[in-house]
Amino acid sequence: MATDLKPMYAYTVVYVKDVAKSVEFYGKAFGQLVRRLDDSHRWGELESGQTTIAFTPVHQHETDDLTGEVQEQKSKTRRNQLEVCFAYADVDAAYKRAVENGAEAVCLPEDKEWGQRVGYVRDIDGIVVRMGSFVKQC
Repeated sequence: MATDLKPMYAYTVVYVKDVAKSVEFYGKAFGQLVRRLDDSHRWGELESGQTTIAFTPVHQHETDDLTGEVQEQKSKTRRNQLEVCFAYADVDAAYKRAVENGAEAVCLPEDKEWGQRVGYVRDIDGIVVRMGSFVKQC
């Protein structure tokens, strides 16, 4: 019996203070569609293409007891080990929308030497969000 063991990347889980607020924020600030927000507000998902971006509370029994507590960001001079990245056709317009909807401006969009236009903001939990143009294929 042949079994295909090639994995497919399925989820990135972002631990946040308030799942409902984060789902609403990402919808407004980054133009993401909400796929799901469960009734308990302990799990939310964005419609983000082939890979799902999911949100769950920072502290919860199910994960804290099994895999350890999430280390929360303590200072804006340090950042989490996670960066959320979105690609846009118009990075400047997307950046403006994000800031107008509560994202904290970090770095205005600028052209990078690898041919991409990139700007950075922080979300309502302090997580860095990279907003970049689509990368040109070589």
